Amino acid sequence: MVKSMTAYGRAEHNFEDVVLLAEIRSVNHRYRDIILRIPRNYQPLEDELKRLIADRVRRGRIEVSLQIEGNGDVSPSELQLNGPLVKSYLKIFKQLNEEFGIDVRISGELLCQFKDIIVAKPETVDIEKLKPGFLEVLRKALDSYDFMRFREGEALEADFRERLRTIRTYAAEIEERAPEAVDRRAAKLKERIVSMVGDLSVDDARLAQEVAILAEKADITEELVRLKSHCNQFEEFLSKDDALGRRLDFLLQEINREVNTLSVKASDASISSTVVEMKAELEKLREQIQNVE
Repeated sequence: MVKSMTAYGRAEHNFEDVVLLAEIRSVNHRYRDIILRIPRNYQPLEDELKRLIADRVRRGRIEVSLQIEGNGDVSPSELQLNGPLVKSYLKIFKQLNEEFGIDVRISGELLCQFKDIIVAKPETVDIEKLKPGFLEVLRKALDSYDFMRFREGEALEADFRERLRTIRTYAAEIEERAPEAVDRRAAKLKERIVSMVGDLSVDDARLAQEVAILAEKADITEELVRLKSHCNQFEEFLSKDDALGRRLDFLLQEINREVNTLSVKASDASISSTVVEMKAELEKLREQIQNVE
């Protein structure tokens, strides 16, 4: 089953006297990279929340944001005066006056504008109390996120199957033209040999041997068989409930290798034209596979 790496999910959950919010966004990534943003007071829950995400997502860059909306009565932090830093500033001002004669008049309002004079001390919270709520809102967001991933995956799978049918059609056309292509190359070889030897007699047996060697070198049966096999494997993988992106990417490389060999061995204008069309389909497949988990 194809799942997209690009998706979005969101959920809200009323728990105790607060509302918990969760948002999930993901984009393509070669591996799994989970970025979790959670209120500072609840950082101890990070590992468990990441495990929950990892159980549902195999690959991609996943950004998850968890927030708390309170009832308005609870302050998220308490403001405190940084006493030691205030004393240090006052000592500097006194030194400026005594050593350099600079009369520094400092007000409380101005002093409070200096960096770190006022610091926020996070409130003490009961982490275990909100833990079930965080887990539940994250599950809901993951359900929403998965729904979008599966919908996108269905569209990708339909596109893959259609392009595979097109590639198979091109392969069948090449298979049909292959014998004619070999005959044309053999005829050209014979004409070239005759034109080179002129009036001299041509050894028919030797010529037949050269034609046979040419036919063997131009034989693309093996490549066509492997191409069909890879296409069948590709389609079989689309029905598996697993992370498929890397497997599909590998198979696509194998298909592309066989197609390139077809073009080189056949050395025929009509076959080369069809190969170009196949490569165009393969490039579109390659672009789409980058979105598959």
